[in-house]
This record gives sequence, structure tokens and C-alpha cells, in this order.
Amino acid sequence: MDDSDLEMMATLSRSSSPGDAVSGREQSLFDEDDEFYIPERRPSLDLGPISMDTSHWHYVDQAFSPAQSYRSMTSEGNSINMSHEDGSPTRVQLNRADSYSSCYSLDSDDCEKRIPKPERKEDTVLKLSETPALNQEPKEIRHPSLTVAFTFKAISKTLGRLSEDNMKGFKLMLWRRHPQSFNTPPQGLDMVDLVDRMLECFDLELSLQITKNLLEDIGENRMIEYLQTLCIRNEVRYNLNETLRRQYGEVCEEYATEGEPRSVDDVFTDLYITSLCDTGPNIEHEVMTIEKLDSNRKKGKALSTKDIFSAERLEQSHFKFMLITGVAGSGKSMAVRKIILDWIEEKSHQHVAFMFPLPFRELKKFKDSTVSVLEIIHTLYPETKKLRDNDYSCEDCKIMFIFDGLDEYSEDLDFQNTTVISEITDRATLNAIVVNLLRERLVYRCLYLVFSRPQVQHSIPWDTRYDEIDVQGFRDPQKDEFFNKRFKDPDQAARVIAYINSSKTLRIMCHLPLFCSLVADEYQQIFRGQVTWAEPPRSITYMYTKLLLALRQQRIFRAPDRSLDKERDFLVKVGKLAFNMLEKGQYKISKYDWKDVGISDVEVVINSGLCTEYITKPYVLHQEKVISFIHPTMQEYMAALYVFLSFTNQGKNIYEPQLKDKFKGIFKPATHKATELYKSAVDSSLQCDDGKLDIFLRFLLGMALKTNLDLLQPFCTCTVKWPTLIEDAAALISKRIRENHHPGRNTNLQRCLEELRL
Repeated sequence: MDDSDLEMMATLSRSSSPGDAVSGREQSLFDEDDEFYIPERRPSLDLGPISMDTSHWHYVDQAFSPAQSYRSMTSEGNSINMSHEDGSPTRVQLNRADSYSSCYSLDSDDCEKRIPKPERKEDTVLKLSETPALNQEPKEIRHPSLTVAFTFKAISKTLGRLSEDNMKGFKLMLWRRHPQSFNTPPQGLDMVDLVDRMLECFDLELSLQITKNLLEDIGENRMIEYLQTLCIRNEVRYNLNETLRRQYGEVCEEYATEGEPRSVDDVFTDLYITSLCDTGPNIEHEVMTIEKLDSNRKKGKALSTKDIFSAERLEQSHFKFMLITGVAGSGKSMAVRKIILDWIEEKSHQHVAFMFPLPFRELKKFKDSTVSVLEIIHTLYPETKKLRDNDYSCEDCKIMFIFDGLDEYSEDLDFQNTTVISEITDRATLNAIVVNLLRERLVYRCLYLVFSRPQVQHSIPWDTRYDEIDVQGFRDPQKDEFFNKRFKDPDQAARVIAYINSSKTLRIMCHLPLFCSLVADEYQQIFRGQVTWAEPPRSITYMYTKLLLALRQQRIFRAPDRSLDKERDFLVKVGKLAFNMLEKGQYKISKYDWKDVGISDVEVVINSGLCTEYITKPYVLHQEKVISFIHPTMQEYMAALYVFLSFTNQGKNIYEPQLKDKFKGIFKPATHKATELYKSAVDSSLQCDDGKLDIFLRFLLGMALKTNLDLLQPFCTCTVKWPTLIEDAAALISKRIRENHHPGRNTNLQRCLEELRL
């Protein structure tokens, strides 16, 4: 392109306009030798004053132009931010009422049909020499990722990187090659109108190919590569979205309605997520007022899943590593699903080009091999093989890795002697990859989102810069919202809500989404006719036993080799600790309490999920790691389970005084009747004015019910017949109520009768 070409284009743009060119008010740009000419417009047909019946006419709104259509589809607002090679920003506004192509309609002067004249041989030769053929495969199926929105955005971003001179050259070559598509030289069009016009005249593939051909003509090969990269990323993202939608888009079978799977959006309830951690467990209690156990006294800022690694939060904190903690059953896995699906549906995190969930449960398959992060990604997501290595490290292709279940990774982490890995192609052991991940050394420009139970946060190196937030389950309004979403039938949802409202303890425990899910599963079976009873047992012990079994099921992934005997021994030890703490009115487990227990904090926090760990600051310059049960009622349940298993498996009444040392080995303790055990438990509870053993007593009585005995049978070494226990225990409690020696405790004794369903 020389100076004469530019001068010609400038003259044309000054002396003509779209209206002039079409209406013939100025001299036509095409002479008789041109391939196309604009015929003289014929006068309109005058029908006279006769009125026409228009009552049967149907009016159709004018279709949006590609620019307007793209604007309605994109999630990035009203503009696209682009930068030239020299770094100067260009902002393309898509909200344009005066778009060049928006003025075109079927009755417009600017859309008069151009009638091609018969071609001569020399014209054909000239045309072939000036306009290269477009390589179009008619049989090739268009990839579904190639949409108007993407094509408009890709071409606009590519042209936005051109310098001003190269942009003029691009327009000139476009005018020379395809004059039939424009009524006036495109030099006066801005980028939105230019790309808009191209998409109106050509289909999507041809628009991209024309852009590449013209970029090649003006010597912008780097821009061709950039446009091709955008197309490849777009295809990979589309295929990745389909894979993730299959994996995370449908919830479990029990959520299905009439056999049809339901989407996560259909059942997801907003979680209570805060910007502060180490807040300790929920301590709301039906009977007692328990002192706050946390270290962060101030209230954290409430967040949603869309706030996690949002563009605004990244600008404020500059953290690229985020740890999301929460006790067992608090909803972390559901939060992972929501983040992934919102990204797929373009509802959030659109500053992230690719999102790769890498659950530690899946990563374990690479434990015994040497592998690179890139090989792991290609194995789990084969569609990513089209990406290039630099796509994982360039600034305009932000990648987020989601590591779910760090607490399931049980290998020892050596932060001092592990080899540094900084490239995604570096091969190493899985342990080395995890260490470098936690050291924030792996692929610098990527974002890392790690979900874990609380105790693992203290295994991260002190020099790792990371942000930390806490998932705390449901607030009170979300509990009802969960059941209303879970059950399509409002009457069914009302029945479930009435059930959890029948006991304050059940209502409190529904702050755990896992607990809500267990209640919903129980009612789902009732509504489907899969169980004989019309209502689940009113015993609160029943749902707590279901929770214990659910946590045990999750434990399999963390301690798969644990036998039933070891599991039973573990529960007895934890229960004994819970009982001793309960008698003292203690809810914090210090490191000194573990010496007599014989189990580790990792076992009780990470593997079992029964406890949680947090940091307290009793003094200004001192902090202390503290462990407590995930809820005070869980401590009371485990204490009752200890008493129950001790009696069932060993015939031991823990309330009976121990024999003196000199008589040990001479006499064997007699087998105690269950009624004596419960009489001791009731009297012990009545002696505590603060009611600290009342819920414990309800759990102990509830374990005598047949439904609960059946659930606890795997932990019992022998079968105990308790034929008259329920009647005897009810008679005992009724007698204590009549005696009225403890008038302030009669309400709680009445609840014990309700636990026995009498």
C-alpha cells in the first residue's frame, strides 16, 4: 500500500457518504467498467387515495445487528478493553444506536440491490489476481463454539492491537478486495461498525478467514497467530465446559424428581461464607449458654461463591492462593460445584480463561509415578491437549486450579528439602507437586483455590502468602430455603420443615448442609414409599446416628485400611474423652488432654470429621491451637455412645464405683442391668443445675430404641436384649417428675420422655 492509495481513500471518504452513494445525489463511485453498478431507483407506485385494510398485518421487530446481539450475550458489560502493541488502551463501546449496519432495513435506500454486469475474460483474470480465493470447506461442520458473540469479540480484540497506520491499511485492503460489501469506503467506520458490517456480509468462518488474509497482506503475522490462539482457546473452553457440566452439573440421584436429574442451580442454597477464619464451631445450644470459643471476636464480612477470587478481590488483595476451610458437612463440596457451574454459565469469574478442578481424590492415582502438572491436566481433561504451553503462563489467559479435599492427602510434606518446580511441564512426584503448590511456586501466574477441613491450614508454610475464608454452612433462613428447593411439592417441604422445627436441637444442627441433606434423604424415602413408617423417628438420636454414619462413610477416603474393630475402638476413645470433658463442663480440648486418650488430633479432626481445630489467643503475644467437637451436641452424643458401647460390649456401668485395688482380680463385676445404668444416668443429670447432662441423657435413652439399635449394631460386639428397658426408663423419669425435687428440670425430663416416644 503506497501513499497514492491512502490519498485516494481520503478523497473518497471526504467526497461521499452512504446516502450520497446510494441515492445518486453524487456521482456514482462505480463507472460502467466496474463489476457492480447501482441502478437508478424507480419511482414508487402511486396507488392513489384508496385506503388499505391493514388489520391482518403482522408486525415483526427489527433484528439486532451482530454488535447489538453480541452486547446482549456477553458477560463483560458494555465494552471490550483492548490494547495496541504500543500499550495505548482502546475502549470499544458496543452500546451504539448509530451503528453503521443498524440503519439497514429492507426498505432502506442504503440496501439497494446491486446488479452484477456480465463479466468479461479480462475482468475475470483481474479479479482472480487481486482477490485470493477463500479456502472454504462446505462439508466441514462448524464447531459449536464458533458463535456471533465470539467471532465479533475475537476480530475486535485482534484489530484493536493494530497500530493506527496498519488499521488504515487493513481497511484499504478490505475495500479493495470486497468493494461489493460496502456502499462507501470503510475508512470512516470505527471498529465496532467495521466488524459489524463484516459479520453481516459474510458468515463467521469467512469473516475470520478474510481477517487473516488481510492481516497477512499488511504483514501482521503476529496478529494472525493471536487470532488463531483465540479460536483454539475458544474451542478448548467449549469442550472443557461440556466435560465439567457432565461432572458437576447434575446433583445426586436422591435430588431427582420423578427420575429426572436436577441441576445444581435448582437445589443450591447460598452458604454463609465469611472473610475471617478461626471463628470456632457453632455453639448455639437448646439447654445451655456456652461461652464463645473463637479467637476472632469481630464479625467477618459475608461473602458469596462469586466473591471467591473475583476480579475485584484480586485487585484488592493480590493473593493468588486462597484456602477455603470448613468443618465436615459445612458445604465445601457444594461450593466447589457452584463456582464451576457459574463459570461455565458465564455468571461469574469471567476474568478466568480456564478452570481446572483437580480433586485430591483423583490425584491419588498419580501417587506412585513421576508426572508433570501438564500431564495430569491432559489425563483428566484430554480436550486441553490443543492448548500450548505458553497458554498456562501468559497474562491474558488466566487459569484457576481448584484443589478439593486437601485433608484427604495423607502423605508427609517436606517443605525444606523438596525440589523446586516452577514450570507446568516439570516432571516430579505427586508429593513434590503438592509441596510446591503449597509454597506458591507452581506456575506463577495461575490462581490456586484449595478446599480443606480446618486443621490443614496450619500445615501450610508460614512464608506462603494466601488469603483465607471460612464456609460455615446455613444461616437460619437458608435452612427453610434448602428444603423448599429440595422438594418441589410445597406440602412435602412443609412437612419436613415442621419436623426439624419439632426439636430446637434438630433446628440448630441444620446449620450443617450435610445434616439437612440427611433429613431430606429420610423424607425422600418416605415420600417414595421405600420405608414402612410415615414419619421419621421423633428421636433426635436417630438423626445424629445418621450423621455419625455419614461421617464414617467419608472417613473411608482418608483412612481406607481401618478395620471395624479399630473403628469401634476409636469411637470408644473419643467418646470417653467427650464424657470426661462433659462432666467438667469443658468444651475445648487442649494438647494435654490427648495424652490419656491414645489418638492423634489428625485422626479426630481430619479423618473422622467429628472435631475441628482453630487458634485462640488467650494472651496478647500468645496463641494456642485448640480442638473442639464440631458442635457441643456432637460432644454429648459421643459421650452417650461411649456409655452405651461400654455397657453393651463390656457389661460395664461407668457410674459404678471401681473396686479397690486390693480386691482387683479376686471378684469379677457382676453383669449390671440396663435399668440400673439408666437410673444412675438420670440421677446424675438431675444433680447438675446447669443442665449440662440433659441432652446427653436424651441421647443415651434414645439409643435403646430399636431403630437406633439397628443403626448402631455394627459397633456392638454382642446383641443385648432390652425388652422392658424403654418402659422401665419411662416409669423412672415419670416418677422423678412427680417427685418434683428438681422443678426447674421437669421440662428437660419431659423431653426425655419424648425421646422414648411415650
